[in-house]
Amino acid sequence: MEVLMFVGVDYYPEHWSLERWETDARLMKEAGFNVVRILEFAWAKMEPQEGSFDFGWADMALGVLAQNGISAIIGTPTCSMPAWAKQKYPETLAMDKNGRRIEWGVRANYCSSSGTYRLLSSRITEAMAQHFKDTANVIGWQTHNEFDAHQCYCESCRSEFHAWLRKKYSTLDELNRAWGTHFWCHCISDWSQIPLPVDFKTHNPGLCLDWKRFVSHLDVRFQAEQIEIIRRACPNHFVTHNCMGLFKELNYFDLAQDLDFVSWDNYPIDGVAPGTHPVWSSMAADLMRGLKNKNFWIMEQSAGPHGWGTYGRNLRPGELRKIAYHQLAHGADGMIWFRWRSCTAGREQYWHGLLGHDGKPLRRYQEAAKTASEFHRISSKLKGTVTLSSVAIIYDYESLWAAQIQPGYACNDYVSKIARYYAALKRAGIDVDMIPPSADKLEKYKVILAPGLYVMPDALARKLDGYVRNGGVLICDGRTGVKDSSSLCHERTLPGLLSDALGISIEEYEAVSDKFSYPVSGTESLPGNYAAISYCDWVKPVTAEKLASYQDWHLQDYAAATRNRCGKGWGFYLGCETREDSYYDAFIACVLNTAGLKALDLPSGVEVSIRASESCRLMFLINHSEETLKIAVPVGARELVSGLIPKGQIELSRYEVAVLEL
Repeated sequence: MEVLMFVGVDYYPEHWSLERWETDARLMKEAGFNVVRILEFAWAKMEPQEGSFDFGWADMALGVLAQNGISAIIGTPTCSMPAWAKQKYPETLAMDKNGRRIEWGVRANYCSSSGTYRLLSSRITEAMAQHFKDTANVIGWQTHNEFDAHQCYCESCRSEFHAWLRKKYSTLDELNRAWGTHFWCHCISDWSQIPLPVDFKTHNPGLCLDWKRFVSHLDVRFQAEQIEIIRRACPNHFVTHNCMGLFKELNYFDLAQDLDFVSWDNYPIDGVAPGTHPVWSSMAADLMRGLKNKNFWIMEQSAGPHGWGTYGRNLRPGELRKIAYHQLAHGADGMIWFRWRSCTAGREQYWHGLLGHDGKPLRRYQEAAKTASEFHRISSKLKGTVTLSSVAIIYDYESLWAAQIQPGYACNDYVSKIARYYAALKRAGIDVDMIPPSADKLEKYKVILAPGLYVMPDALARKLDGYVRNGGVLICDGRTGVKDSSSLCHERTLPGLLSDALGISIEEYEAVSDKFSYPVSGTESLPGNYAAISYCDWVKPVTAEKLASYQDWHLQDYAAATRNRCGKGWGFYLGCETREDSYYDAFIACVLNTAGLKALDLPSGVEVSIRASESCRLMFLINHSEETLKIAVPVGARELVSGLIPKGQIELSRYEVAVLEL
């Protein structure tokens, strides 16, 4: 029988007695769970001595799960090496900036360029793939665990970096040109002279950006080696990886290329007050969906308080279910809670599961069981549905890294900059796609936002210019088009090749101290009074109209925000950040109106998303707040969970959700 929806938990049978396995599997079955992730931290138990494998205990655990109708995703265990590996092969441990090997005993302490570690990792992956390839309830694989692009400064990494640069630049003349090494007389005359950057605030920006690319490349290559082994042995199994949402150090577009679909680990209550909108979790979900332009899985979902040394807040009643529906609304096709049971040993004793240390099926378990039952009930409607967006945000890891290396103004955080626009779009009820700079078919979007697009190769600028001329609506802001792909500043007046599309010229700009701000007043199209903070572009409208103006005497000839007609489309530019979120709401309202898109009138705290297929259109309503709220809904729509047909309005209590079939 076809399984329409996989719902389950991350399970560690090696932490519990054989007698407990039967109880765990029975409770999972009773909760409606049909999948577990397993084995991703069990390397030493599967290979207790080098080259000697023991999978018997894992076979028994998988057998118990199979008897209860539970499938398994196998995790390759290469995130945490066995003690024998570090003892016999100390070169597999990463090296810090001071030339010291990182002490074994945590996790992710390996060097991903180490030939020895890559061979050991390939060997355990090969042994697992061959052993489990015919296990009936194994359906797929998760590579590694949370690749994190950690930086190693050993001789292996130095040699690999030099080889990577040789392949990229071919000649030292080209490398010297790209990095601008004539500055400070840092010309390179031999490949061996190239340093590894230890201080991103002082080293050459081109060197630093290439180092970021290289470190990301190492994880992409490391994963590719595992995937090749798994696909050869297990052609009928899927392969995924548990990404970390808005993690900044790894180019997830590159990492996702070899995967069947993306998974990610969602912990939205970390640092978020109860009853507030988890905008970061929403944005991360849309980015994860955008990595392959397809739906994703949640491989780790909040199940309780989190923490290693200390623990955070608990999930409120109803919040666990709300979080699960929130991800479903953004494109999740599978849902796995982390973890099944709170561990009694090790550093994650305070990372709580659905069951506590006592192993009893209490409130969180019961809420997860209710959610699983509902997911199975509506799964036939969900099949084949995807998010259909008319608005996209370009998400560029290279601009993110360039802003880390040389931010320009003090608080220039690329992800936070995007979040201001994203939050305003969600408050307007607009679904958003996250796309890479390399994305084609831009014409399918009515609006494209490109905040902080610091690194602007000419080809990208021309593509965006063409998008506007052909009828698209483009939004840009501070630091747009400053650098080329080598992190050299373009020899052009800003915004460079986008000057015609945006209708402006920026000859001067400044950072704004956190001790003061510039007053800004909007026009009828962007009404309100605001305080400009962080940075201030002295924007000269050429063909653009002013949407907002600075009020200080020396800036009155310049614009704070503009709109420009170019060809069939429009180019918008924001020349400053503001203290007030209402500025972004007013700006997004202006953009949507220009693009002919309709904003929704939503109560504060309610989020709307649409999933659709050729035969079905579903509207998800999520109440993130702790208030009871009323929302207008289309007449005749049926609520799938309750089966009721609201009469033009629906009432959602705290953390309540609704799924309407339109």
